[in-house]
Amino acid sequence: MLRYLLPLGVFMAMAIFLAMGLSRDPRAVPSAMIDKPAPAISLPLLQAPGQQLDVQSLRGQVWLLNVWASWCAPCREELPVLREAAQRHGVPLYGLNYKDKPDDALAWLARNGNPYIASASDTDGRVGIEYGVYGVPETFVIDGAGRIRYKQLGLITPEIWRTRIQPLIKELK
Repeated sequence: MLRYLLPLGVFMAMAIFLAMGLSRDPRAVPSAMIDKPAPAISLPLLQAPGQQLDVQSLRGQVWLLNVWASWCAPCREELPVLREAAQRHGVPLYGLNYKDKPDDALAWLARNGNPYIASASDTDGRVGIEYGVYGVPETFVIDGAGRIRYKQLGLITPEIWRTRIQPLIKELK
C-alpha cells in the first residue's frame, strides 16, 4: 500500500509547486533594492550636460524615476500615462536614459514630448546596474526619505497606475 501512496504523494507535491509557479505574475520580479536608499545619480543631464541629477535634493517628496531609451517601443507607449502622472497628479517625474546616445534621446523627446523634470544620461548603464535595472522601461517609486518603495518592471499601463502606483504614492505622502 505504501509503495502506491508514495508516488502519488510525490506527484501531488510536484503538482502543487507547478500550480504555485504558474499562478505568479512573470513580470513581478523581486528587487533587492526595495526599502533601500536610492543610489546617487552622478550623471550629466540630457538637456543640460553641465548639470547632474541630485537625488539628495529630492528628499522630503515622493517621486518617480523612469528608466527609458529612444530604442524602446514600450517606453513610447507608456508616455501618456507618465505625462498624466506628472501633470494631472503632480508627481515629480525624473528620467534615467539608459544605454542610449544622447542625441538620439534628445530627438526622441522632441518628437514624442518630454514628461520629465530632468533626465540623466546613463550611456554605459552603470547607474542602471546600481538600481538593479533588468531592461527598459522600468519605474521606481521613491519615498520622501529617499528609499525605493516600488519597482515596476515593464511599461506602466493606466490600470497599473490606478491600482498599484497611485495608491502607493497617496499612502507615502
